Amino acid sequence: MILKTENLSKFFDGLRALNRVNISIERGSITLIIGPNGSGKTTLINVVSGFYKADEGKVIFDGRDITNLAPYEVSRLGIVRTFQIPKILRKLTVLENVLIAPQNHGDSVFDSITGRWIKKEEELIEKAFKILEFLKIDHLWDRRAEELSGGQLKLLEVARALMRNARLLIMDEPLAGVNPVLAEEILKKFVEMKEEVSFLIIEHRLDIVLKYVDFVYAMANGEVIAKGKGDEIVRNPRVVEVYLGAKD
Repeated sequence: MILKTENLSKFFDGLRALNRVNISIERGSITLIIGPNGSGKTTLINVVSGFYKADEGKVIFDGRDITNLAPYEVSRLGIVRTFQIPKILRKLTVLENVLIAPQNHGDSVFDSITGRWIKKEEELIEKAFKILEFLKIDHLWDRRAEELSGGQLKLLEVARALMRNARLLIMDEPLAGVNPVLAEEILKKFVEMKEEVSFLIIEHRLDIVLKYVDFVYAMANGEVIAKGKGDEIVRNPRVVEVYLGAKD
């Protein structure tokens, strides 16, 4: 297990946005959170990634209590949320966007004097191209980000996260605005990556995403109302009622 929450709660103006939420993310898995708007999904990942402070409960990452650490501290431990990385700079090329993603990227005085910075730059470029090649966007390396499609921008976000050595990648609607064919390709890449990077994603496009995920949590009104495999969740009567909107 790479991440778990214990009775995690969050209040806004006295209203409970999260109510004693318990989730577990297995290492090497893709975990999906679903639920209607206002169910607490985004609040949950904001608390996990440090953007909101928990009012009750704990967040445990790889056995360490990381509750209420600042976002940059959470990121340094290997939890990368796509928008935690500075926004893609649309005037820069794909390669330039990837190269500026690593934390603590810079040269010490010693590196500058000895010329070690040249070797470090070469290693970064080699790593960047390997990641772009894996994601099948290496042919776009010299294109400005503003020229990319929505799906290609999603892959560029993933590339930037991998440059930061993500161990848990949190993504909020990674398939939004992506055509179905490319959405399938993105999810297939996630499956290939999951031995090295675990995933926690929020996504509404269940017709596409369910067959690729290992476990699903359904939320409503700040609570987990169901958990299990995808086919179990979509048949769960409470999930059908509150999320899919179907009633007998």
